[in-house]
Amino acid sequence: MNDKTMKLTTEINKLADLCKKNNHIDPILYQKFDVKQGLRDINGKGVLAGLTTISKVQAQTTNAAGKIISTDGLLEYRGITIHDVTQGYLTDKRFGFEEVSYLLLFGNLPNEAELLDFQKLLASKRKLPTNFVRDVLLTASSKDIMNVLARSVLTLASYDESADDISIPNVLDQSLMLISVFPMLAVYAYHAYCHYECEGSLYIHYPSDKLSNAENLLRMLRPDQQYTQSEATILDLALVLHMEHGGGNNSSFTTHVVTSSGTDTYSTIAAALGSLKGPKHGGANIKVVEMFEDLKQQVTNIKDEEEVRRYLKKLLNKEAFDQKGLIYGMGHAVYSISDPRAEIFKGFVKQLATEKDRLDEFQLYTMVENLAPKVIGEERHIYKGVSANVDFFSGFVYSMLDLPTELFTPIFAMARIVGWSAHRLEELINTNKIIRPAYDSISEESTYTTLEQR
Repeated sequence: MNDKTMKLTTEINKLADLCKKNNHIDPILYQKFDVKQGLRDINGKGVLAGLTTISKVQAQTTNAAGKIISTDGLLEYRGITIHDVTQGYLTDKRFGFEEVSYLLLFGNLPNEAELLDFQKLLASKRKLPTNFVRDVLLTASSKDIMNVLARSVLTLASYDESADDISIPNVLDQSLMLISVFPMLAVYAYHAYCHYECEGSLYIHYPSDKLSNAENLLRMLRPDQQYTQSEATILDLALVLHMEHGGGNNSSFTTHVVTSSGTDTYSTIAAALGSLKGPKHGGANIKVVEMFEDLKQQVTNIKDEEEVRRYLKKLLNKEAFDQKGLIYGMGHAVYSISDPRAEIFKGFVKQLATEKDRLDEFQLYTMVENLAPKVIGEERHIYKGVSANVDFFSGFVYSMLDLPTELFTPIFAMARIVGWSAHRLEELINTNKIIRPAYDSISEESTYTTLEQR
């Protein structure tokens, strides 16, 4: 680092300290003014900010005495439990992405003819503008595929003569296109990164109209375009489980907020992508995988519960991994006793781990899943139970599918684009009011002084 760079860095750090000093708010004031940070009360219950028919997320119930008690987590898509939704198509040995997308977007399960028509409609929209791959995805390649996704979505607006039209038919048409092309955008962006940044070969495989979303993802990603039925099935399940999670999750709420301003679909989805990218939201599965890699380096015997327990305590005490004091993949803003998505996923994870000869790792994940709630309970004062969430297992699944970590969060986006689209349509159909919560000002009065007097 040369003298000029060091001087600039010192100046930036000085200004950053000033910024932190003059923007700090005493935590006591949040209690004084009854401000619910994170739009949640002290017990973790979210502030009621809207209504939705798209999905239901529940982890508590009220007994006959009026006492609130924790229950196993419940997730419903349009009134149908996620367990029944997934069991329905899995029993018939079908892929579920397209069927469940129809359910979330239109409110009911499609019959055989409707499903076939919808699959054909999505396939017809699985195309990018001429030279888009060359001019956008192969230009300014980046390891950060989420940022490339956001840039690509905003650029697609330039190819749409009706980009600003927010009528329901046009927004639905735009949404179906984005749902269809998200896997192409992400996979092609990854191949561009591998080619230009890592000096690897460049693969641009076209999707097939005859394949499901999950099959096409694997077909486009892998150099030989090959995959097994079980690989496609569990990836399809992952997409369905990540597809929707209520209007209050950060990225879906972002979708509602931005939609309420009256802006276009492309700007709205780009904003949702920015929200999902955060490690407290969609980026959590990468943190889980990285945490387990660190665990395996720090723990000499991964079958020794006491040694693993000591590592988990180090995590909570900010003495291991990233020193954030978190056990990633454990706990959820709503769920306490269980996350139904994780419960469904776990059975398939074991099956895949057996096929991939990685049962030892699965047993380590299971050990941490059982130990972590106990360790957290010992080390922290918590207002509700803690259990593994869906991100705890999803990263492990993706690694067994040989999916690169750069695509972990984009795969989440490929699924959640369906939920975002449903919430955008719901917001446009039901309200014409911009979302604007209140912020109380606690600044002290001051006076302007001239430059000479300062």
